[in-house]
Amino acid sequence: MQAGTLFYVVGPSGVGKDTLIDEAMKTLGPSGRYVQARRLITRPAGVGEDHEPVSVEAFEALRQEGRFLHHWQAHDLHYGLPIEIVGELEAGRNVLANGSRGAIPDLAGTVDRFVIVEITAPADVVRERLLARGRETPDEIERRLARAVHPLPQDRDVASLVNDTSLEEAVTRLVSILDRYATRLALRRMPIVSAPRHTAYLRQDSAIVDAPAFAGAGRIDITRDDCSVRADVALVEPSKLLRPDEIGLSREAFEALGLPAGALVSIARTPSPKSRTILRRKIAGERLDAGSYETLFGDIVEGRYPDGETAAFLLKAIQSLDADEAIAVAKARCRFGRRIDWGPDIVVDKHSLGGIPGSRITLIVVPIVAAAGLMMPKTSSRAITSAAGTADVMEALCRIDLDACEVARVVRATGGCVAWNGRLNHSVLDDVVNAITRPLALDSNTWSVASILSKKWTAGSTHVVIDMPFGPNAKLKTLEQARDLGRIFERVGAGLGMTVRAFATDGGNAIGNGIGPALELRDVMKILDGAPDAPADLREKALFFATEILSFSPDHANRAKARATAEEILRSGRAKKKLEEIAEAQGKCEPVLPGRFTHVVEAPADGTIGRVDGWHVAGIARRAGAPHDKSAGVNLVAATGQAVGAGEPLYTIHASDIACLERAASEAREQTGITLSSPDTPSSRHRFHPREVSQAPTAT
Repeated sequence: MQAGTLFYVVGPSGVGKDTLIDEAMKTLGPSGRYVQARRLITRPAGVGEDHEPVSVEAFEALRQEGRFLHHWQAHDLHYGLPIEIVGELEAGRNVLANGSRGAIPDLAGTVDRFVIVEITAPADVVRERLLARGRETPDEIERRLARAVHPLPQDRDVASLVNDTSLEEAVTRLVSILDRYATRLALRRMPIVSAPRHTAYLRQDSAIVDAPAFAGAGRIDITRDDCSVRADVALVEPSKLLRPDEIGLSREAFEALGLPAGALVSIARTPSPKSRTILRRKIAGERLDAGSYETLFGDIVEGRYPDGETAAFLLKAIQSLDADEAIAVAKARCRFGRRIDWGPDIVVDKHSLGGIPGSRITLIVVPIVAAAGLMMPKTSSRAITSAAGTADVMEALCRIDLDACEVARVVRATGGCVAWNGRLNHSVLDDVVNAITRPLALDSNTWSVASILSKKWTAGSTHVVIDMPFGPNAKLKTLEQARDLGRIFERVGAGLGMTVRAFATDGGNAIGNGIGPALELRDVMKILDGAPDAPADLREKALFFATEILSFSPDHANRAKARATAEEILRSGRAKKKLEEIAEAQGKCEPVLPGRFTHVVEAPADGTIGRVDGWHVAGIARRAGAPHDKSAGVNLVAATGQAVGAGEPLYTIHASDIACLERAASEAREQTGITLSSPDTPSSRHRFHPREVSQAPTAT
């Protein structure tokens, strides 16, 4: 098979074919891969293009001797392309030939790789060029312009170029067309399984492309028409496995491309040179703007970079990100999702950095806020390492796996929702980033800010409060860390056009009594019912954040009025009614009750509760089966600052089967997770004390 491509350039006189070919050859000729065919024409030398002049008799003699690959007649002249072109094609060189569109059918089957390049130009441009050439009268030019144009064959590869710009730009476009078609490779299915990734194979000595360069450039796109596939590249030593003009695809890649063996396909390096330049700039320590991050994120999501380069970029970006660049990252992330327009000027949300067992305020805050008339489309996560996430607790009451349409229906009907974010805020970019950063233990709170707020922006939120617990087992260890991050939250939020308020909260102890979905739901319902034994710290935290959210509304002149509204909605039962309304809209189920098998963990001695290690107690709840078993968990009986006697209950473990209960009880016997101080040591009962990051803004 001939590895070279014959580019047959056609177009009416005056469109600039000869000039474009000559200029393109100045760029392509030095590579040794392109040659220009010198036509034989029965026309004197010095007239028109550089050609081989011959007489009519000599032309006929050459024709009879078979010295032409192709010949035709036009304008009372004979034209011929020499047979030596075949040798150039067999040697892998590409040939540019000035041809005639009317003679194209005679070329059928004469060469293996054949591309028609059609050059056109607007009639007024052609007229001006023909007049300047001075070979024809104005009447002859008009007759030429009026001639009918032969249609190009439908079964041939055709590339079109309109030559109506500067010469430099037109040549650049022509060179790009030629390079794209000249580097096409014949497709071959390799007897190789490469799941789950696609793999392409190039001959190390390929006559068509620089195979080692492609192998070192990450992944490549293999395309033809509307078919494409992306693949890693491996090199094959010269052998019968693959011809120099072929590209092999693994079974999965071949099937995904959907083209027959032998089809000519184009390959392109991914990512683009521009993208690589941006990546190198970041690795070198430069700052990037939102547009640059968008380019890189797009290529990362598309799998254009090998994992090593992506890891190098993320390492540098995560370690060096400051507040200003976090805004650029957030803006770039926002461009990967369409923002939901809910309608109202104020759409509220809250987010917690988590890590505090029992702090299930969302199921209280959302109904208070929605009952007050603000729209709060809340999406929440399931537990990953804890005994319950907000979504797990809500799932003990109703359905949470809503799609976007269902969320819109629920929110527009009730004013709020508490849905699982797994079907709604899923980020392909996060999937790729997490797959690389988690094994390398790369983490950045600032990077997380950009991720969190870009999702809030995409979800249509305009006003957001952030809960930032700090403590020994929280993500943020100190008050100062929480305040610093809070300022970044507020600054990045402002950069996205959002109003964000961040609050540092004490995360040294568990909040509420229950740890585990059913038990945390029971705490929520006690607060909504106004029960006397409802956990006061959970109630206070919920009211605080509900107040902050309500104060965004112009209906509340100050926080005092917002607080009064929140308390009235809770006390009157309107909050409970709203939660029931939301649950019905999402798909209410029979509420899950705490597990029927129980084990009481008792105080080993007299003392005062000094600290409740929420993480350890949550671990016991997980041993009992939480969060997958929604009935499993731990119910705290004793609270911080409370005096207890030896043998008195500290907490009760709930489970739905004996084996899980025994595992949890065994761990509790080794360590309860509750610190006892001397009975004479004074200690204050734990209360919720939020710390504002900055001076609280006035209500808007």
